[in-house]
Amino acid sequence: MTAETEGTGSGSAAPAGNSWGRILLRVIITVVAFAALVAFSAVLAELTLTPSPASAEIAGSNLQPGRSLRQYAEDYTFLAACKQVGGNLLMGVPFGLILPVLVPRRARMVRVVALTAVVMVLVELAQGSIVEGRAFDVDDVIMNTSGALIGYLLLGRRIGRRFHALAEPPVRKDAPARSKPARSKPMMTKPATTKRKPADKKPADKKPTAKKPAVKKQTAKKPSLRKSGSAGGPSWTERLARRR
Repeated sequence: MTAETEGTGSGSAAPAGNSWGRILLRVIITVVAFAALVAFSAVLAELTLTPSPASAEIAGSNLQPGRSLRQYAEDYTFLAACKQVGGNLLMGVPFGLILPVLVPRRARMVRVVALTAVVMVLVELAQGSIVEGRAFDVDDVIMNTSGALIGYLLLGRRIGRRFHALAEPPVRKDAPARSKPARSKPMMTKPATTKRKPADKKPADKKPTAKKPAVKKQTAKKPSLRKSGSAGGPSWTERLARRR
């Protein structure tokens, strides 16, 4: 009895300790992700909301998608264009790595893209209305959001899956595996086929033969012994007396 109770007690304590460890790990990862998001927001504000008096006369708002990209290709050098495009893409990648931990599991990719687009739109609006030498550019919003999507597809999706998997209860190794009920396959019944006997084929080359008339055999009738006193003639006793 003591061995059985000790065995059951140790088996129930192991999953409880494992679940507490998972909860603690989730809390630590959430705090680290939130701190990283705050730090990145500070860096983003430093890069985008800093006044630029030198470009005050050049900067202008852009509401037409693709206009700034064409300007980079036509007026900028190759390295300068790559710096502008690559910088805007890299600016959105941290959103694709951090937000999968903070957003719910359902429609995670859509939430990451939508939140990144909203934040970048607010940043661009602040640039165009408050910051000197900067303007609203819809191409920057598109490139920042594309960077977040690239970061999510490359690594953020795996991070989100691993993090949310910690919330699921651990599977015990000694637990019996649940056997799935076998599905009964429908019996395929073959249609009943009636076998027909092949019809007797008459040979076409044989001609019908004429039947011979049956000949009746005539059998000789034996003379019947008549009794004495019959009207047909003398009886046999009379014939025997005459011969004597």
